Amino acid sequence: MIIVNPESVGFSSTRLQRLSSLLQGYVGRSDLPGMSATIARRGHTIYYEKFGWMNKEAQKPIQDDTIFIIASMTKPITAAATMMLYEEGHFHLNTPVSKFLPGFKDVKVCVGVEKDGSLILADLEREVTFRHLFTHTAGLSYGWNENDPVDLEYRETQKRYEEQKLPMTLHNFGEEISHIPLVFQPGSHWRYSYSIDVLGAIVEIISGQPYEKFLEERIFKPLGMSDTAFYVPPEKMGRVATIYGHDSPDNGLQPINEIKPHTESPDFPSPGGGLVSTISDYARFCQMLVNGGELDGKRILSPKTVALFSLNHTPVEALPYGFAENDLYHAGYGYSLGTRVLMDVSKTGLYGSVGEFGWDGAFATYFWVDPKEELYGLMMLQHRPNAYYPIHQQFKQLTYQAMI
Repeated sequence: MIIVNPESVGFSSTRLQRLSSLLQGYVGRSDLPGMSATIARRGHTIYYEKFGWMNKEAQKPIQDDTIFIIASMTKPITAAATMMLYEEGHFHLNTPVSKFLPGFKDVKVCVGVEKDGSLILADLEREVTFRHLFTHTAGLSYGWNENDPVDLEYRETQKRYEEQKLPMTLHNFGEEISHIPLVFQPGSHWRYSYSIDVLGAIVEIISGQPYEKFLEERIFKPLGMSDTAFYVPPEKMGRVATIYGHDSPDNGLQPINEIKPHTESPDFPSPGGGLVSTISDYARFCQMLVNGGELDGKRILSPKTVALFSLNHTPVEALPYGFAENDLYHAGYGYSLGTRVLMDVSKTGLYGSVGEFGWDGAFATYFWVDPKEELYGLMMLQHRPNAYYPIHQQFKQLTYQAMI
């Protein structure tokens, strides 16, 4: 990355050193193995630094081309891909999803459980729409909740495919999930879910292309994102950062060696969490969004489409949202097109601009785009759980304090 003088775009070089001290501190204390971070304003990179190790045990430092599992930072890319088809007139945000996946027309809603364990089902009050999918308010789930009867059906479906040795493709997924009951009436609540994966299945249906091919042709190649994919070929595996975590406070930082990217194209290229990328690749995606949908003469989206990412699209009944009660991590935010979006700066307790949007991944990758300031911030690291330390909030805080 070419770094320009921060003062030329309204940043203080001296104040940015506070960010480097913070990030180096996490590595120096062995709280985190390593990370890279970058900030750009008005189309110019003003900060890019690497700290620590991609593999601490092997003493392999973070490199410019280190590959990270970005997990749910796949979602904004899928949202952008879906909105490319929105621009072609195939749907609008209030279009029922049943137009493309007919099973959603008559899907039922779970409202309780009988004594024998069977589900009590109700009819839809309104159809599931694209808006509901983009905002995780469709009534879908991830199958993670142990005691949830609908989540059990998700797990049973997956188990059936495994036992019968059937490939779970995006096509099969779209069909199966449209017949599993919803956990609530569409638009009434928020639950993190397979919603964005359903959007990916619809992209396949509309485009007539495998999802991964659509991304490659329509986003990755035009933007020059050469290391972003759903798998890492063997010749690149030496560039993959190890994921670390804290399984208990007493054990300290430990490698999680069982989590690795695919080494060949998977049957299910998860639109909600399956991509790997590098900091330079994802920075190009971020800069495209800051620019209103264009980068280096290649237009991906219309400026009017990108502006929709700065609006809350979540029904008021589902706000405030979060992963737990009083979720301060998302305080002040609504949910937009596969991303959080800042609605109330004061509630966050942090700097920011109304309309700022972004997301993060399960292994602590993180980004935000601030169209008002023509700014993005991006951090790549590999740690589980992703919110174990407040590093994301600190990264953002020390970015804005350096503006002059």
